[in-house]
Amino acid sequence: MLQVRGFPAAGIIMVAAPLLLLLLVPFAPSSGAQLPTQGQAKELPIATNGQIFPWDRMRLPKTISPLHYDLTIHPNLTTLNFTGVVRIQLDVLEDTSTIILHAKQMQISGALLLAPDGVKPLQVLEYPRFHQLSLLSDSVLTKGRKYEVQLVFAANLSDSFHGFYKSSYRTSTGEVRVLASTQFEATFARGAFPCFDEPAFKANFTVRIIREPRHIAVSNMPKVKTVELPGGLLEDHFDTTVKMSTYLLAYIVSDFQSVSKTTQHGVKITVYAVREKIDQTAFALDAAVKLLDFYDDYFDIPYPLPKQDLAAIPDFQSGAMENWGLTTYRETGLLFDPEKSSVSDKQGIAKVIAHELAHQWFGNLVTMEWWNDLWLNEGFAKFMEFISLDITYPELHVDDFFLGKCFEAMEVDSLSSSHPVSTPVENPTQIQEMFDDVSYDKGACILNMLRDFLTPEAFEIGIIRYLKRYSYQNTVNSHLWDSLTNVSDKWYSGDELDVKAIMDTWTLQEGFPLVTVEVRGREVWLSQELSVCESTDFLWQIPLTYMTSASNTIHRFLLKTKRDVLYLPEEVDWVKFNVDMSGYYMVHYAGEGWNSIIRLLQHNHTALTSNDRASLIHDIFQLVSIGKVRLDTALELSLYLSRETEVMAVTQGFGELVPLYKLMEKRDMAALENQMKGYIVDLFRELIDRQKWTDSGSVSERVLRSYLLLFACVRNYAPCVTKATQLFNKWKDSDGNMSLPVDITMAVFVIGARTPEGWDFLFEKYRHSLQMSVKSRMKVAMAVSPLQDKLKWMMEQSLHGEVMKTQDLPDVVVSVSKNPRGYKLAWDFLRTHWHTLIKKFDLGSHSVSYMVTGVTNQYSTREMMDEVRNFFSSLTEETGSEMRCIQQTYETIEDNIRWMDTNLPLLQAWLNKHSHRAVHEDL
Repeated sequence: MLQVRGFPAAGIIMVAAPLLLLLLVPFAPSSGAQLPTQGQAKELPIATNGQIFPWDRMRLPKTISPLHYDLTIHPNLTTLNFTGVVRIQLDVLEDTSTIILHAKQMQISGALLLAPDGVKPLQVLEYPRFHQLSLLSDSVLTKGRKYEVQLVFAANLSDSFHGFYKSSYRTSTGEVRVLASTQFEATFARGAFPCFDEPAFKANFTVRIIREPRHIAVSNMPKVKTVELPGGLLEDHFDTTVKMSTYLLAYIVSDFQSVSKTTQHGVKITVYAVREKIDQTAFALDAAVKLLDFYDDYFDIPYPLPKQDLAAIPDFQSGAMENWGLTTYRETGLLFDPEKSSVSDKQGIAKVIAHELAHQWFGNLVTMEWWNDLWLNEGFAKFMEFISLDITYPELHVDDFFLGKCFEAMEVDSLSSSHPVSTPVENPTQIQEMFDDVSYDKGACILNMLRDFLTPEAFEIGIIRYLKRYSYQNTVNSHLWDSLTNVSDKWYSGDELDVKAIMDTWTLQEGFPLVTVEVRGREVWLSQELSVCESTDFLWQIPLTYMTSASNTIHRFLLKTKRDVLYLPEEVDWVKFNVDMSGYYMVHYAGEGWNSIIRLLQHNHTALTSNDRASLIHDIFQLVSIGKVRLDTALELSLYLSRETEVMAVTQGFGELVPLYKLMEKRDMAALENQMKGYIVDLFRELIDRQKWTDSGSVSERVLRSYLLLFACVRNYAPCVTKATQLFNKWKDSDGNMSLPVDITMAVFVIGARTPEGWDFLFEKYRHSLQMSVKSRMKVAMAVSPLQDKLKWMMEQSLHGEVMKTQDLPDVVVSVSKNPRGYKLAWDFLRTHWHTLIKKFDLGSHSVSYMVTGVTNQYSTREMMDEVRNFFSSLTEETGSEMRCIQQTYETIEDNIRWMDTNLPLLQAWLNKHSHRAVHEDL
C-alpha cells in the first residue's frame, strides 16, 4: 500500500512534496479455547449474548486453517448495504469444537457446519472488542479432516475508506453516481465478510458478485461467466485466485470505463476510471505494461495471474493498494493529462504504479508472517520504485530524489518515540501505525545500503533466491538475510559475511548511528553512537564508504565496534564519508573536519556529487539540533548554496533553512523572521532570476523551476510576484482558457488566491475541473491564501466531502496549519472535529498521524506545548491517547523550544554580521 504523505498523492509536485510543504508554509497459540488461568488478573471475555467467549487473545488460534473461501456478495448501491454468503473450507490441525475467526460490525443470520457426516447448525458468539466470532460445534472437529462452514451475513457499506465502502463522484452535468470498492489492508477484510483475517492464513478465493445490469464488477481474477438471476439482476463468477492473504482480496462494483493492452509476457493490463476521465489513462496503461514486463524479468518469476487491473477510485484514503491482480489508486495516483499535468505528476504516477506492481512479488507472492515485519513488503516496494524506474523511465531521473526518502525517515527515526523497522504489534491501531516513514522509507534506505554493500548483482541474486524459496508462503526478517548470505565474494575480506548479523542491527534497533570522524595526519579516528543521545549501548555494523581529496576511488570499511582507526596512504585536505549517502547514518567531522569541508564547498563544490552535498547540508543542520555543531558553522556552510544548481542539494538547503523562520512565525519576532527570509531569498536570488517561465528542460530542472518560483512568490520576491500577477490576471480574463506553462501554475495560483476575487475564481475552476493534478494545485494555492474566512470554510467543506473530497482533508488541514494566517485555525479544527476524524480515517492511520504531527510540529512555545498536552491528555485509549504520533508531537515541540532557546542569539548575531549580504524587503 502506498501512503499519502501530504501533497504527493494529491498530485501536485509529487516528487518534492515534503519540501514543497516547507515552502508553502512548516516542519514529523495454542490448541483449543484459551481462557485465563487461575491467578491471572485478566477479565473473562464476554460475548454479546452474555456467555463467556471461548478465546481471550487478539491473535487467532492455530487449531484451524482456511483452505478455500467461496464468497458471494450482493451490494445494493441504492440502500448502501450488502448481503453475502461465504463457505470456508477448513483444515483442522488439532481436535477442537470451536472455530474462532474474524467479523466486524456484521449481522450473522445463519451458520452451518458441512461435515462428512452431514449438515449441522453452529452456535455463533460475537466478541466485538477483538472483532471475533466463535462458531461452536456440538461434535468435535477431528485433526486431519476437512470441513466446511457456511455463514450468511449482512452489513452496511462503510462510510469510511476501509472494508467494503461507498465511493461517489459527480459527473460534469452534476449527477452524483455511487460505486462500492474494497480496501482490506491491514485488518478490514473482516468488515466485508467473516474470515481468518491475518496474513499467515493464506487461502484460495472464489468470488461471485451480484449486481444490476447498469454496473460492472471486477475482482482479483478474470470473470468466467455471468448468470442472469430473477429480478433482472446479474451474477458475475470470477476464477479462483492463487493462494493469498485476506488483505489482498478486492472487488469493485461501478460504472467505470476501461482501456486495455497486453504485456510481452501475455498478461492483460486494464485501467479503469470514471467515463469522463478515461482519456487520462494512457500513461498509466503504458507504464503498467512496461513495469510488469520489467519485474517479470528482474525477479525471474513469471507474474502468476492472467491479468492486472488498475482502478482509479474517486474516494481513496492512502495512495494506492496492491490487491493481487486488481490494484486500486487515488485518481491523482493514476490519471495523467499530457497537457495539464506536470513532470512531477508523471514521476509520481510512475512511482505509485512501480510500487504497487513490485508488491505483486514482494508482499503478494511472498508475504510477511505478521505485521511486525510490514517493512518486508513496504520497504521493498518503495526501494523497487527507484530501481525499476531508473531502468524503464531513465528520463524521469527518479534517482535524483531517492535521498529525500532517507531524510524523511531520519526525521521520524531521530525521535526517541521512533520504533525499530521490525517491531512487535498486536492490535489494529498498532498495526495501522506501522504504515509510516520507518517501514517505507527507512526500509528502502537500508535495502539500498545493503545493495551498495553487496553489489547490485549479488543483491539481485539473493532477492530472486528469497522470492523463489518462499513463493506463496509467509516470511520473517531472517529468511531474507539467509537468502542474501553467501551471494557476495566482493571486496569484503574479513570473516564470512554474516548478512543477518549486520542487518539485525538495522532492523531490530530504532534510530540510526552517528559516526564521528576525526582526521589526525594519516589516521582517521572513527566512533559510533546513537544519533539522538549517548546513553545507550546500541551498536551497529556500519558499511562505511569514504573518499578523499587524494583519490576519487570509493573506499569501504565495515565498522563493527564502538571505535576504530583507519589508515590513509597519505595525508589529505578533506575526507567525505557516506559517499552519495548510500548508507543510513549521519557523519560528524570533528576537529577541523567541518571547516575543511566548508572551504571545499566554497571553492569547488562540484568536487563532490550533488547527493554528497545534500547529505552534508542535512547532517550539519541535524548536528546543530543535537548540540554537536554550532549554528553559525552550519550557516557558514549554507553560504555556498548561492552557487548550487542541483535539485536535491537546493531543496535540502531550503529544507533546513525554511523551518527556522517557520518556527518564528508562531512567535512575535517579525524583525528576525524577516531577516531570515531575506537571507534565504538572497542566497537563491541568482538561481531564481535564471528560471524561465516555461516548461523547458529535464525533469529535475523542471521540478526545481516549479519549486523556486513558488518559493519566490510565497516570499514576495518582487519580480516573481509581478510576473505571476500578470499571468494570473490574463488567465482569469480568459475565463481560465488560456494555457499556462504547467511548471509555473503553482506560483501563479498562489499569487491569485491572495485576493477574495482570485480565490473565488480559483474555487469555481476547481469545482468544474476534471484534471486531478490541476485540482490539486488549485487546492494547495487556496489553502495557503491569507484569507482566514476562506481557509476555515475550505476545511469545513473538505470534512463535508461534497465539493472538496474528504480524502483530501488531511492535506488541506496540514496546508492551512503551515500558513502563518491559518495555524491556529487548523489546530482549532483538529480539536473540534477530532472524534469525526478518527472515525472517518481510523485510529493509528497515516492520515490521522499526518494531521497530528503536521498541525503541531512548528510550535515552539511553552504555551502551545501546554495547549497541545491538555488536549491530547484528555483523550482515552479508545479515542487515540496511546497513538505514537502524540508522543512524536510532544517530543518535536520540546525539541523546537530547546532549539529556539539555544540558537536564537546565535542566529541573530550571524544574520547581523551578514546583513551586507541580505536584502531586506517588506516581506
